Amino acid sequence: MKEWLLGKTLADLTDLTAEYGMPKFTAKQIAKWIYGKRVSDISEMSDISAKNRAILEANYIVGRIPHADVQESSDGTKKYLFPTLGGNFIESAYIPDKERATLCVSSQAGCKMGCKFCMTARQGFQHNLTSGEIINQIISIPESQKLTNIVYMGMGEPLDNLEEVIKSIEILTSEWGFGWSPTRITLSTIGILPALDEFIRRTKVHLAVSLHNPFADERMDIMPLQRIHALNNIISTIKRYDFTGQRRVSFEYIMFRGINDTPRHQREITKIMGGLKCRFNLIRFHSIPDSDLEGTPYDDMIKFRDGLSAKGITTTIRASRGEDIFAACGMLSTAKNR
Repeated sequence: MKEWLLGKTLADLTDLTAEYGMPKFTAKQIAKWIYGKRVSDISEMSDISAKNRAILEANYIVGRIPHADVQESSDGTKKYLFPTLGGNFIESAYIPDKERATLCVSSQAGCKMGCKFCMTARQGFQHNLTSGEIINQIISIPESQKLTNIVYMGMGEPLDNLEEVIKSIEILTSEWGFGWSPTRITLSTIGILPALDEFIRRTKVHLAVSLHNPFADERMDIMPLQRIHALNNIISTIKRYDFTGQRRVSFEYIMFRGINDTPRHQREITKIMGGLKCRFNLIRFHSIPDSDLEGTPYDDMIKFRDGLSAKGITTTIRASRGEDIFAACGMLSTAKNR
């Protein structure tokens, strides 16, 4: 199978064109056609010489995989199913909301993190996605041109696929790529170290950390990777960087009845944040099959929110979207498609 051009950075394309003796400016021409004009075939790159197009066609394809299925929620959310180059499937969630249109993209087929509340974790890990497969999710849906925001919150742990994820972010934010502002993009992670430090240094996009419990032993019960990537090390890493400008750090907190929703948890959250400028997003637990976890009642979530807000932590309750088609937080899984 021929190699994809989709997913290559300008540096990658520069190396490619140099290898075949093409003029230096050809790399920017290719990037313009792939990311600016979004062509699907090399033959459409009309300002590249016929000779060089022939060389490209002999060795590469633009690269694109159409979605295999789509489901639409009663709230307008759509869940797209994409085949992968590795022979598996991934899901992406398109979430329209007034003037915003967000796509939740996957970075891996499956996941190896083992979080107790997540359906993706149950299917195990198949493989990392290439930067091209990540970008493919963005440009291959009918609503592509409507998108205002991208969130790396789909299947997989983005920082477990650091280099391909960073390449995809470079494509999204570079002038030769999509030209998006980094503030339109958010990456969600459980906090893989030292990849977290690398990510903060090398990108300018927003960061969202899956916290879910402020006590190390209790967090480990639902997030086994706490044993390796300790929350106190994650917080100390974040505190070394400046998040007081346009770049934002937030903490995701799925609320479980009787497990992480008590005043004791509230006090500990306030303590470990230690003046860090951040946002807390409280998330309703979406029930998954064969799980003994229960969601915190909404009235108790409001009290928890108000308690954190009173301590100076900006706290919101995230609206659930796409639950009826299993597109909500923690519900993406393609095990049945394998």
